[in-house]
Amino acid sequence: MTDLLTRTEYAAIAADLDLPAAPFIDGKFRSGSGAPMATVNPATGETLATLSTASAEDVDLAVQRARSAFEQGHWSRAHPSERKDVLIRLCKLMTRARRELAVMESLEAGKPIRDCESVDVPEAIHCIKWHAETADKIYDKTAPSGDDALSLIVREPIGVVAAILPWNFPLLMLAWKIGPALAAGCSVIVKPAEQTSMTALRVAELAHLAGVPRGVLQVLPGDGPSVGEPLGRHMDVDMVTFTGSTETGRRFLRYAADSNLKKVVLECGGKNPAVVLADAENLDHVAAHVVNAAFWNMGENCSAASRLIVHRDVKAPLLERILARLRDWRTGDPLDPANHLGALIDADHCAKVAAYLTGDALAGGKPDGPFVPPTLYEVSRHDPRAREEIFGPVLSVIEVASTDEAIALANDTEYGLAASVFTANTRTAIRAARAIRAGTVTVNCYGEGDAATPFGGYKQSGFGGRDNGLDAHDQYTELKTIWIDLTDPADGDVLG
Repeated sequence: MTDLLTRTEYAAIAADLDLPAAPFIDGKFRSGSGAPMATVNPATGETLATLSTASAEDVDLAVQRARSAFEQGHWSRAHPSERKDVLIRLCKLMTRARRELAVMESLEAGKPIRDCESVDVPEAIHCIKWHAETADKIYDKTAPSGDDALSLIVREPIGVVAAILPWNFPLLMLAWKIGPALAAGCSVIVKPAEQTSMTALRVAELAHLAGVPRGVLQVLPGDGPSVGEPLGRHMDVDMVTFTGSTETGRRFLRYAADSNLKKVVLECGGKNPAVVLADAENLDHVAAHVVNAAFWNMGENCSAASRLIVHRDVKAPLLERILARLRDWRTGDPLDPANHLGALIDADHCAKVAAYLTGDALAGGKPDGPFVPPTLYEVSRHDPRAREEIFGPVLSVIEVASTDEAIALANDTEYGLAASVFTANTRTAIRAARAIRAGTVTVNCYGEGDAATPFGGYKQSGFGGRDNGLDAHDQYTELKTIWIDLTDPADGDVLG
């Protein structure tokens, strides 16, 4: 883990921050024509800054600048190694600014500073660097076309990309989008979540300093109707990549259908199971992963394992270990590195999560303003807490009597983003991982893979593609076939 500072030291950094507060368009910050928007510290209710926001008019300007930059080719047709070098310079600048970015993210999103320092910032930098390194190492192809033709299958950047970000991992999701899109040669317009705009704005400024040309990376803070929908409907946007709720993801499919049939890639919700079978080994290890899976980032995580599907033979000893581990998961001031859980994102979301905190809880269950402690309920499979995405630190425990029942229950959801299976039997593990309909299934651990592995979902958890891995790089390109006739014209008209 990154060496952490003290609460006092983080507060000093926070007090000295120069917070970006305007759209970044065509290589500079400029006032938007939208309504001013406060960005608020969810832990304290304090207004951090009042942002100048974008409007549909600013969207048109940003798209025009993005298209102009793309057609000029300073980035889109640059040698892949040139794009790699610029993105690596961006990573170096982000590394120098890592504590500034971590504190900014913690203040704006209510995230624990320990996670911002040890997970969000370093993984964001790693993601951009990983895709930068792929830029000059991905080969195009030829097809077996015989001696009379040469067929080339080449990738070309798709064009202007709109990246719509969520508020739960603002910096990391920014990296997941811009890393592969910029490496491929696209121009990117980022629409951050309304609650969390500042780290995206700061990274855009750093990218410009690193050498990303004007118009290639722009950031438009604002709300959905003023910025998100105009981007989704814009006739000169070639692709939308979105992470967020399934409901909002559907809107972007409608916008694409009503406009230019732009490509749409969605990473949406999840109601993810952690399946613990009767032969699971080392229940202390299992408990550690279940607690992290359910409560990391206050449960505000699409891949959070919010359903514990546990065999009745190991339920009691496992719950005992889970409850013991929760004593170390303190909730409170996000800038205090001793706290594992910070504040929920805003009052509306707090009210949504609080509506599920009814009845007798095994632990937690009582919110304190924007802070909700780790909460466990033992429920039936039909309980709303076992079926609906709460997006808070709430774990539903469901008992099963067999492996088949556990797998059937794991699949009994409209979502299919992630899952975990805990068992000592390798054959059972592989069969369960194959049988569970989810984009990522981990065995004897919780996780999302890494930058090299694709991440996305089945069913209503995703559409159109994957983040991470080479698959993410490919989705920001179009495939083109170039067919070259090698026959000798002297041989006659080959078309007859």
